[in-house]
Amino acid sequence: MGINKKSVPMREQPPEQRKHNFLEVPLGYSKEEATLEAQRCLQCPTHPCVDGCPVHINIPAFILKIRQNKLQEAIDIIHQSNLLPAITGRVCPQEDQCQAVCIMGNVGDPISIGRLERYVADWELENRKKGEVKIPEKLPPKNKKVAIIGSGPAGLSCAADLAKMGYDVTIFEGFHKTGGVLTYGIPEFRLPKWIVEEEKKFFEKLGVKFETDVLVGRTITIKELMENGFEAVFIGTGAGLPRFMHIPGENLDGIYSANEFLTRVNLMKAYKFPEYDTPIKIGKRVAVIGGGNVAMDAARTALRLGAEHVFLVYRRSRKEMPAREEEIAHAEEEGIEFMLLTNPVRYIGDEKGFVKQAECIKMKLGEEDASGRRRPIPIEGSEFKLDVDQVIVAIGTTPNPIIAKTTEGLKTGRHGVIEVDENMQTSVKGVFAGGDIVTGAATVITAMGAGRKAAASIDKYLRGEL
Repeated sequence: MGINKKSVPMREQPPEQRKHNFLEVPLGYSKEEATLEAQRCLQCPTHPCVDGCPVHINIPAFILKIRQNKLQEAIDIIHQSNLLPAITGRVCPQEDQCQAVCIMGNVGDPISIGRLERYVADWELENRKKGEVKIPEKLPPKNKKVAIIGSGPAGLSCAADLAKMGYDVTIFEGFHKTGGVLTYGIPEFRLPKWIVEEEKKFFEKLGVKFETDVLVGRTITIKELMENGFEAVFIGTGAGLPRFMHIPGENLDGIYSANEFLTRVNLMKAYKFPEYDTPIKIGKRVAVIGGGNVAMDAARTALRLGAEHVFLVYRRSRKEMPAREEEIAHAEEEGIEFMLLTNPVRYIGDEKGFVKQAECIKMKLGEEDASGRRRPIPIEGSEFKLDVDQVIVAIGTTPNPIIAKTTEGLKTGRHGVIEVDENMQTSVKGVFAGGDIVTGAATVITAMGAGRKAAASIDKYLRGEL
């Protein structure tokens, strides 16, 4: 019997049910489903999937262990490269990375690597609930302290590798909860927050220390950290400063950045107001501006908060949307109205200063721009007004400048990203950086890859080899 060319589908909450709750949408593989999918893997000798993974998980090896029902060995293999598989198995764009180069993709569906990773990770999380926790092996203590700024994917990944090497690692987080974008940016229905909490406990067992409510650059500076005995510093603070369009009316009440909207809802439990003291406007007709994953998250969150009609306003066509296909499909299934080739030009407010309309213009696509996508061009005379009572702007982010402004000699580039060399080292001796703070907004897994690379460089630096 030949290998099944079709991947095993994952069960999901029905759209009509899930759009009214914050429960996770995909339900995960059963043992039988995971085994069937694992059996599709060709175990090819070239394993391009490993090179396609930013943290270089030995993918064929862990999939083989699933076939053999040796799940502890499977998670041990994953943990060699990635201590956050329950997270990456859910939010990583595998279709553009490991799965994009899977050999099976030449004859049928690529192996569902992310779903299999989630299956193994969820099995391990269940074991942790029973008190069965296996911590990766650590080298003897080196008695050298390293500070990690930011507890998002880059910082966590860097901290994990350094802790395994025997370094004394402390993560400093500006918010009251750890996890960075995993906690405040990604909605509960895509990444349940209990998983992020469990991973924090796992890191603590590994020896990583967490200091919350410490805003480096205000509470303490990098110079002061090094004066306090930290011999190296890694900056992994991401790109959390929202971008706006700077059009008339953008300061009206009822207009949020996606960052503020999602942070209030996810981290500060605004959806439970007044039980949690974080008020947020619940719009009935909501326009979300943008076409990336954050825009999809914001639109789907607004729907779950009780919006009657959610418009996703995007200046290009569906084909050019940077969001994951899965997220786009989920948004469509849930009834989000896509207003493509459309862009707002101004917002109109009522007598109390709240937004009541978005004036938009229709667009057409011209020649390709620097991003490789066709450039949107306004169509003269095509303006129209859209009745809305809430607008969420999700057109991208840039790094917060606070660290750059308070760290003498730290070089930054366009949009405030920190400049690093091939070893992830900044212009300040002993200070390294990686993730969105260096590249601009990207993915969880690419930030983790940068964190791992920086950890290897920090180890060399502290051993006097860099």
